[in-house]
Amino acid sequence: MDRPSALLARRYVAIGGVGPEDVVADTRGRVLTGVEDGRILRLDGLLDPEAVRVETLADTGGRPLGLELLPDDALLVADSERGLLRVDLADGTVRVLADSVAGEPLVGCSNVVALSDGSAYFTVFSLRYPIDRWIGDIVEHTGTGRLLRLAPGADSPEVLLDGLQFANGLAASADESFLVVAETGARRLTRYWLTGPEEGHSESFAEDLPGMPDNLWRAGPEGPIWVALAGPRVPPLELLHQARPAVRQAAARVAVRVPFRPTGMIGAMAFDDGGAVVHHLVAHGSPYRMATSVCEAAGHLVLGSVRERGIALCEPPAPK
Repeated sequence: MDRPSALLARRYVAIGGVGPEDVVADTRGRVLTGVEDGRILRLDGLLDPEAVRVETLADTGGRPLGLELLPDDALLVADSERGLLRVDLADGTVRVLADSVAGEPLVGCSNVVALSDGSAYFTVFSLRYPIDRWIGDIVEHTGTGRLLRLAPGADSPEVLLDGLQFANGLAASADESFLVVAETGARRLTRYWLTGPEEGHSESFAEDLPGMPDNLWRAGPEGPIWVALAGPRVPPLELLHQARPAVRQAAARVAVRVPFRPTGMIGAMAFDDGGAVVHHLVAHGSPYRMATSVCEAAGHLVLGSVRERGIALCEPPAPK
């Protein structure tokens, strides 16, 4: 892997809410995000720090995480408390698309992507830990993450993959032949084939990442797949993952009771559809902590964070 370049922050934009966990950009350069109190926000005017407008579009009544813009002025929302939602951006109407799977409540939704055939694919990060105790799943290494599909017109989603280590960000290849899933707890990206001879099978897309991958995003078929690195590799944690389940469970019980303090290392990487690294950016000692998402908008790289009270605007990478 090439030596990383510096991830340089230009400025911080307060948004009047806590935890813009995912950030996505529309065709007009506006950024949408969801915050801890359930609101979906849209930020406009990012090029002028004195004129940034923050508009509340909807309230999911839960905890919105991953977002996916649709071409009909709507938004898919992976809500960790309420399931898979659809938000009408014109009037703020929130509709539940799926709140159960195989008769069980659908909780822990993390990210979502829509394909041209109308299918929605989404991830569940854990079957054991809710979003406010996510660190427990990372420590215990439960492997209970899932990839699901909601077909057009279906009443309930189907499970395509399980056994994932904190399934998180999700993106489709340019030709929609496969999906890329971020497994935060394993520091890897996994490919799931949708078409072709390997349809229904999964394999490695990128292994041994230099940090913990979170949300994925791509601007369109011509752009790379961006992944936010929320934190660095933690060798003692990887050693713990080799311990017996009882040891990991005991460590997780402690972890959820201790305040989590993220490090100052954040990063972002971009991959082409062949799995080659296009960009690798990193910041050490960053005052903006735990970058859980990245997108491109208004001539910047925009970072979101599950902990911060705003977004960070960073220098875009040099073209390659």
